[in-house]
Amino acid sequence: MAGPAAPAAPAVTVFRNVRPYGAERVADLVAVDGLLVDRLPEGAEPEVVDGAGRIALPTLVDAHIHPDKTAWGEPWYSRRPAGSLPEYVRGDVDLHRHQRTPLAERAHRLLAHAVASGTRAVRAHVDVAPAFGLAGVTGLAEVRERLAGALDLQLVAFPQHGVRRTPGAGALLAEAAAGGLIDAVGGIDPAGFDGGPDGEGPAQLDLVFDLAERYGLRLDVHLHDRGDRGLAPLRDIAARTRAAGLAGRVVVSHAFCVPELGGERLDELAALLAGSGVGLTTVAPSAHQVLPFRALRAHGVRVGLGSDGVRDSWSPFGNADMLHRAHLLGWTTDARTDEELADCFALAADGGAELLDLPRATLEPGSPADFMLVSGECLPQVVVDLPPRELVVRAGRVVARDGRYLGGPAGGAAPVE
Repeated sequence: MAGPAAPAAPAVTVFRNVRPYGAERVADLVAVDGLLVDRLPEGAEPEVVDGAGRIALPTLVDAHIHPDKTAWGEPWYSRRPAGSLPEYVRGDVDLHRHQRTPLAERAHRLLAHAVASGTRAVRAHVDVAPAFGLAGVTGLAEVRERLAGALDLQLVAFPQHGVRRTPGAGALLAEAAAGGLIDAVGGIDPAGFDGGPDGEGPAQLDLVFDLAERYGLRLDVHLHDRGDRGLAPLRDIAARTRAAGLAGRVVVSHAFCVPELGGERLDELAALLAGSGVGLTTVAPSAHQVLPFRALRAHGVRVGLGSDGVRDSWSPFGNADMLHRAHLLGWTTDARTDEELADCFALAADGGAELLDLPRATLEPGSPADFMLVSGECLPQVVVDLPPRELVVRAGRVVARDGRYLGGPAGGAAPVE
């Protein structure tokens, strides 16, 4: 009778001669079974990667992206003028009808590029509406499987067309929630775009909070409305989150009503959000719409950074590169000092990890072996100059080299030339 199988040997890789965060002295990063350790295990025969003095930085988290809408890599699409949310939504449908490449292929192409750019996790918002059915949900679930081991993907069923204003959308949200393919249920402007005649929007929030509680899902609500039309739902979401015991599981994206505040009003709102456990995401769209993330985080509010749309009907811009997004965050907030530029990088590295409940990648022992190697002088200079991601490592395994995703588990470790 055969005895028990011998335990598998640990997967060990040593990344030699790297400079964590741009330190002056080189060091070795030792990865064992996906985690960094302080020393090489006795008797181990590791794979060795020579970093040749390159900077090692944590890989980043995209807390808000719409990969189902993308035309990345597709023939050029000429966008029509749009100035209102209903016009943008109609543009989504028009672009969807023009696409010839299946949604899953387009989304995989984009997210594989994100991996090669140094992203380790994303929260993907996928339109759920009668115009699309659940095609986006099933397509992104397929992408999640294909990129497993290289990218963590949280999937949000997002009612872009509204629930109250679009019959059938609520039923599709419920079907997506019951189907077990999504991690979160979304919402959109419950008082403005999807509100009632008096601007009140409890119906949408009733539905999405009920689904989140019933199926154990997270919640992520787009909030573009400004002034009281945005602040009232934001306070309502905070109260509902506290009442439902969903602290840490609810996020409000964009929250354009928040940058309008200052002084005591901002302090009061930040304390409310921190106390209820509601997080926020920004995509750094402009100087007057970016969240005051430093002040919010000082109050204990979790804040993440995301790409939003990438080459979709809303805009021809975007590239799913979170280092570039940190650069844009610095640009829109007029970051000048090294500390301010490092803050922008930290929001992309740590802010999204907190929102998605992922361990922080700190490059310290015990941290996930998730990092990228770039050439440069120091972290602030990297944020400004955006050097190529020469090597991207996930769980101790090289998953991308020189901007090219290497595919599944066969990626392996390899020297940097």
